[in-house]
Amino acid sequence: MKGKKAVGSRAGAARSQKVWSGRFSEAPSPELEAFTESVSVDKRLFRHDIMGSIAHCRMLARQGILTAREAGRIERALREIERELGLGRLPLAARHEDIHMNIEHLLAEKVGPVAGKLHTARSRNDQVALDMRLFLREELAAIRQALTALMETILERAAGSVDTVLPGYTHLQRAQPVRLAHHLLAYFEMFLRDRQRLDQLAERVAVMPLGAGALAGTGFPIDPRSVASELGFARVFSNSMDAVSDRDFAIETCFVASVLMMHLSRWAEELVLWSSHEFGFVELADAYCTGSSMMPQKKNPDVLELIRGKTARVYGDLMALLALMKALPLTYNRDMQEDKEPLFHAVDTARESVIIFGKVLQTARFREERMRAAVEEGFLDATDAADYLARKGMPFRDAHRAVGKAVALCQKKGIRLQDLSSDEWKKVAGRLGPEVRAMLAASSPADRRSSPGGTSRESVLSQIERARALLDG
Repeated sequence: MKGKKAVGSRAGAARSQKVWSGRFSEAPSPELEAFTESVSVDKRLFRHDIMGSIAHCRMLARQGILTAREAGRIERALREIERELGLGRLPLAARHEDIHMNIEHLLAEKVGPVAGKLHTARSRNDQVALDMRLFLREELAAIRQALTALMETILERAAGSVDTVLPGYTHLQRAQPVRLAHHLLAYFEMFLRDRQRLDQLAERVAVMPLGAGALAGTGFPIDPRSVASELGFARVFSNSMDAVSDRDFAIETCFVASVLMMHLSRWAEELVLWSSHEFGFVELADAYCTGSSMMPQKKNPDVLELIRGKTARVYGDLMALLALMKALPLTYNRDMQEDKEPLFHAVDTARESVIIFGKVLQTARFREERMRAAVEEGFLDATDAADYLARKGMPFRDAHRAVGKAVALCQKKGIRLQDLSSDEWKKVAGRLGPEVRAMLAASSPADRRSSPGGTSRESVLSQIERARALLDG
């Protein structure tokens, strides 16, 4: 019985292979089938594969390569397959290798031998390239939509934080006072660049490769431009060899995702720090935190930590694709089957991370009182004092040295710069000392940074207005 079952299984495999190849007299081994299958990964491309196949089918009919009746039967069957696959009603078999051959097999079951005519003037090489580009076009649009929503949240939080001041940091040491809105808008600028990269990438993805064949084109009178128009692609490939071997668009997707994740990870790290007791600048919503299995008091920012961790994996996706392609000769090589797992992971992770980060930011409560208290410590107005002396004619290096002495004196006395007496200021800064004291008491340090792009109130309001115009535009 076992022997009969094995023979039957191999015969079935042989029959499935002979659907498209008469070259082989021996059926593939079960080990080969298991090792080479990719349908477990690329099955998510089934809608894109059918979309491309329908456009190809229509073109073949327009060019007289298929009859209208044949094309109609094929298209109706493909739409049935799409619907049934979407409902999970059709089996996908590893012995058919990938989603493309699985769909062709399902099509043959519905319409018979005419199914084989669909592959006229087409190779799996250009078919795969088309499916990936159709897939990425949708995924890049979804990431862009999520990113735009995050940028909207940033603008909302910035508009409500114009008058909140906190320490700005360099080397993770308190440096100068900045407005919270100014800090938030720095991330808006990062994500704006990410969105620009997505838009530029989308243009390079929108190149229609179908018609390149296996590598050299085809002798059939095809019309790739009509297929491109039907599928909404802006351009058609220029070189058939490049069209089937190009994976720059996949690598660039992972690069754009990596930079986006890096920006999320930087902000995630800041919010992890800010939510700690040592900073206390932000309170994260309970809905986006977790507890400890042992310590009842804990409230852990696990979502933000996971974004940091997932960033490393997206970097890995980029490196995997670069390493995959680094030594491949023209044109298609089976190595390239391994491009989908890192690509799928990168786009999924980027989209999901942007969405959940937006929820974290939307529900976070900034603790303005802790931020104000932190500004009062650490001599954050020291640069303002040095700048004032420089404006009055003192060389900046001399002014820097004088204010440094004032800081050292304050540290000994346990007071702030503005608490030094006029006489004490005069000792360190000469006749201009009392003027410095009056200046420090007269205005907010943040408002003294009135240069374009600075942290003064007027400048920040201008930045918000510009950001709104860019986002709406």
